[in-house]
Amino acid sequence: MTSNPIARFSTHAAALVAALMLVAAPGEANATFATLKRSVGNMLQAPLDLALSPIVAAKAVYDNLRDVDDSPGVRFVYPIPGWIFITGVNMGASVLRGIGGVIEFIPGIGLALTDADLTPTFDLVDRTQALVEYETPVIDIKFGNLYTGSGY
Repeated sequence: MTSNPIARFSTHAAALVAALMLVAAPGEANATFATLKRSVGNMLQAPLDLALSPIVAAKAVYDNLRDVDDSPGVRFVYPIPGWIFITGVNMGASVLRGIGGVIEFIPGIGLALTDADLTPTFDLVDRTQALVEYETPVIDIKFGNLYTGSGY
């Protein structure tokens, strides 16, 4: 054993750090890729939402005309302004979906090997119905979302 006090201190400090790391280490790895999966899905599918906005709006207007018992005047006047409004809302929400995906990407990489997860920055995607919905282990496929709240 050496009589150098600095060498003794560094040896003891290293042993203490090693012991603390063993105590603080998690018992099992529970990595979750939910934030990264959501981020990549939103970034990739936001352009599809944007492109499908006119189609989604037309379907919503048609469904509203079929399901709501309005007067003939409303049925005559509603389709064009309704389609324009719903298309605009869907286009704006599609852009917000893409921005939310970008915002979550870096934290998603950082959280990929932990059991932590972020709450979605744009959770409207989870609460809407879409033209295409399919869950996979790698990415949840969901695009053609109707962001105005009336369902399909």
